[in-house]
Amino acid sequence: MDELACRACGGSAGHLVLDLGRQPASDYFPRSGDPGPDPVYPLQMWLCSSCGLAQLLTDPTVPEEPRGTEPAALVAQAADAVERVAAAGFLRENGLVAEYGSPHGGSWLDLLAGRGLVPVQDGPADLILDCFGLMHAAGQRQALAERVARVAPGGVLLLQYHALGTIIARRQWNALRHGHYAYYSTTALTAMLAAAGFSPRTAWRFDLYGGTVLLAAQREGEGRPGPDDVVRSLLADDARIGVCDPGAFAGLQTDVRAHAKDLHDWLAAERSAGRTVVGYGAASRAVALLCQAEADRTLLPVVIDASPSKEGLRMPGTDIPVAAPAELAARRPDSVLLFVPDLLAEVRDAFPEVEAAGGRWVDVEALRSQARGSRRLE
Repeated sequence: MDELACRACGGSAGHLVLDLGRQPASDYFPRSGDPGPDPVYPLQMWLCSSCGLAQLLTDPTVPEEPRGTEPAALVAQAADAVERVAAAGFLRENGLVAEYGSPHGGSWLDLLAGRGLVPVQDGPADLILDCFGLMHAAGQRQALAERVARVAPGGVLLLQYHALGTIIARRQWNALRHGHYAYYSTTALTAMLAAAGFSPRTAWRFDLYGGTVLLAAQREGEGRPGPDDVVRSLLADDARIGVCDPGAFAGLQTDVRAHAKDLHDWLAAERSAGRTVVGYGAASRAVALLCQAEADRTLLPVVIDASPSKEGLRMPGTDIPVAAPAELAARRPDSVLLFVPDLLAEVRDAFPEVEAAGGRWVDVEALRSQARGSRRLE
């Protein structure tokens, strides 16, 4: 933002609630032979006092992310979500559907086509689906207006988002990244929808990313009579967590240093003990964590990723290379540090040779929990 103004309501009053300092662009993976240093930019979250939208304060970066491989957990969640939406009666037979997807990949269109819906590129549709797409729009008000304008009379808008309450409660501070302009609570999203003449009708919760919501909204006066018990429960959870209270974000800021120190100390201890550790999942959320932990290839020699487009690159802001899964068998690591916890079941099935050789998968979030527990016992 050139001037301080909310991306949704235009308000200028707000609070800086999370500051990660200057970080490399989390979607720009240099070639492994590029010595750097990589450009760095401010990475800050701002909370609007008027509408309650948590948002990226400024973003001078240019999106250049290599295409990732869609996790099995995301595929399974999409299938589950379509089942639930169908059971709720929101999928019209032979209805039209338009999708606003995430630039990270993934689509529900095949699943919806299997339910008899007809995908369209332009014009109105009975179902407008946005799965993690809206957060990538710098102009939130304009992007939402575009989506609601395409909802046909009596149609429904489906919005899927990583819940801000989850980010706060689980202290997922590294959810903040360049290119992700908004972090939605149901409270803020309800206000945004109301400004566009829409109202939430119902919602579904999923375990993905620790807590994901799929919200169904329709025009005021159409469809069902107002928010149901699920939506009211989500709003109550928001109030309990304090998603509109700047003070509720304090734990995110204090956890940055502790989380980074826990990771650095664990990697250093593993190296001192002569144990080999590699990473898995060259995800954007790993970028700020590795940089804050001051990790380099002496502590973490490589990060494995299944995406061919990331092979031969390196993690932004570090000298840690990204390599193909074949490296797992070649290196026979004692531990594989998993940066995307949702992948655990998938990678254990895909790479049984890790555990067969005596190695283990280490969830980076569980590692943090263990370190906290150790500190409490000291």
